[in-house]
Amino acid sequence: MKRFTASLVPIALVTSPLLAQEPEAWTATQDGTPIRFGTTHQITSAVLDEERTVNVWLPPGHETAEEAYTVLYLIDGGVEQDFPHIAGLAQLGVISWQYAPLIVVGIETGDRLHELTPEPADPRYSAQFETAGGAAEFRAYIANDVIPFIEASYRVGGRRAVIGESLAGLFIVDTLLEQPDLFDDYISVSPSLWWDDQAVAERAVERLGAADYSDTRVYLTMGDEGGTMQAGLDTLLAALDAVEDAPDYRYVDRRETETHSTIYHGAALDALRWLYSRPPYDYGEIPWYLIEGGHPDDGPDGGSE
Repeated sequence: MKRFTASLVPIALVTSPLLAQEPEAWTATQDGTPIRFGTTHQITSAVLDEERTVNVWLPPGHETAEEAYTVLYLIDGGVEQDFPHIAGLAQLGVISWQYAPLIVVGIETGDRLHELTPEPADPRYSAQFETAGGAAEFRAYIANDVIPFIEASYRVGGRRAVIGESLAGLFIVDTLLEQPDLFDDYISVSPSLWWDDQAVAERAVERLGAADYSDTRVYLTMGDEGGTMQAGLDTLLAALDAVEDAPDYRYVDRRETETHSTIYHGAALDALRWLYSRPPYDYGEIPWYLIEGGHPDDGPDGGSE
């Protein structure tokens, strides 16, 4: 095995004439121009009785397009949370034609343990996690403050989607069961279904059988977390299979390839491809330079005109 050793040299000791010179050629551009990647809104929430942050990424041409867009609501959507990389996937869809353009709405969270967990019934969890149990109120904030603001401000289509990972994934499964009509498409990555001794998953059969899920789609995945994380997900999957009118769902087992810290981005890409895929882009006939022995005088397919 080769070993590479990095040598750390304090900058103050480097005396190269090149480094010591004044960088005259580029000093004028050091201020630069900030790159705009979305818009931040401060919403005064009547539900939470405080000001909250929501970040929005729009597809290019949104202002003049006749098209109405599916909105992807992102839990943990702060600029220091998951907003940049999920909005980046929406931008990737635009430039690669893999899936339909989306509006991404990043809903920033604060005390995640409070906002993303349902109130626990098991006293062990109440004692250990004193601030937990605010998921119902946070969901009401999304339903009564965030969604109306977005739908009044942007060109939205008929579908709403929600995405999140870990505790946010738990919140999404809980929302699927407790308020299924809030969204149409649910993307839950490595949901923390260990919460409250797996209580959310345990009530899945009852809840899934009590609501209309005919137009609901669910994407589920988990990495190598194992333990009560996987056990809770297995219970949820069994419920989805057992209930006759359960939502259409896709489960991707990533135990052999991903960890809790590596799973999110790739899984999100896979989910968007499944939910909003478009036909492969038609590049037309093969140009001459992609064919062995082709010539510019040949036709576009490499044959003589």
